[in-house]
Amino acid sequence: MPVSTPATAVIVGSGIVGAATAYFLTQHGVKVTLLDAVAPAAEATGAADGAVSVASKRPGPMMTAALSGVALYRELAATGLFSDIFKSRSTFIVAASNEECEVLHAHAAALAGAGVRVELLAAADVRQRFSALSTQARLVVEVHDEGHAIGYQIVHRFLTAAGVTVRRASPVRSILTGDGRCAAGVVTQDGEIRADIVIVAAGNGSAELLRLENVLTPRKGQLLVTERAPALNASMPGSIMSGRYLLSKGSQKGGVTVPRGLGLVIDPLRTGQFLIGGTREDHGSRQTNDLDAVGRILRHAVALVPKLASVRLLRSFAGLRTAVVDGLPLVGRIPGYENAFVATGFEGDGICLGPVVGRALASLACGAEPAIDLRPFAPSRFADHGVVA
Repeated sequence: MPVSTPATAVIVGSGIVGAATAYFLTQHGVKVTLLDAVAPAAEATGAADGAVSVASKRPGPMMTAALSGVALYRELAATGLFSDIFKSRSTFIVAASNEECEVLHAHAAALAGAGVRVELLAAADVRQRFSALSTQARLVVEVHDEGHAIGYQIVHRFLTAAGVTVRRASPVRSILTGDGRCAAGVVTQDGEIRADIVIVAAGNGSAELLRLENVLTPRKGQLLVTERAPALNASMPGSIMSGRYLLSKGSQKGGVTVPRGLGLVIDPLRTGQFLIGGTREDHGSRQTNDLDAVGRILRHAVALVPKLASVRLLRSFAGLRTAVVDGLPLVGRIPGYENAFVATGFEGDGICLGPVVGRALASLACGAEPAIDLRPFAPSRFADHGVVA
């Protein structure tokens, strides 16, 4: 069976990566069956901060992919698919301590060296450019040409445009093996579903399916949503990312991470509300928030934007993102198969990378050259760690 001309595909997982892959496969003329153990955008995609951003990336394959990801959002907005659901804006990285200033100076230089348009704002410029910020802001770097998108809206748009209906509550038990090195489809609780190609984009659900429990790990994040505050929202020319966020991602010397990192992102939404996050935790139930985390997030938010003290918190929520032990996602051909592929482990970068990875996977599955280099993300690097073979 030539994998370059598949007629049918089955995709496991209907988050942003699965939905994007479904859309781009249909552009190749492939008939897609899309399965989800729960429902579209029910997991990490529905609990994301929506950043379409390179601001927190360090030079390397993730930054390169993120730059392509932002460019694709702009392209899809210009052509109409995302015209009303992608918000273009800058990200302002704010340092409020000596440690954060040190990290931010180095980070800004790295971003600029990679071709990202950045601007360092002196104290006087900060007051003029971003009057809502407190005087605690010691150094601000504006990262231009960023964006924001709500994950479930992107998923809905992809699925609607593709004409694909998700089969909900359909967990996949295994990949169905065919002749030689070919997958013949998948096995669900309701029986077999056969297809020419198989794509696993199931987030944390990919671990058991592909025997990657030692490679993939769930990482919890807690987020907050406020009431509408139109005047304050309109006074903010972009999202705020604290220097603490870079520290929470392990950008400090040595790349050290901790079981629970606390960063801060404040995003002014189209609705006039604010999305405020968050945490990076290697433990805890995804259904729960805790007062310690919520209180600390709010205190840091008010310290940087004092007028948030008069804005009510409407809700808090938590979700599990999928992380990979070496910090890079898994995207590419599953070892042992010619026609089965995986895309998982994006942690907090799924919204930014989902569309561009979906397009790359569709190209790869159809025998074409992907528009981004997938070699750094090859699943084969974990062939000795239990990945399906």
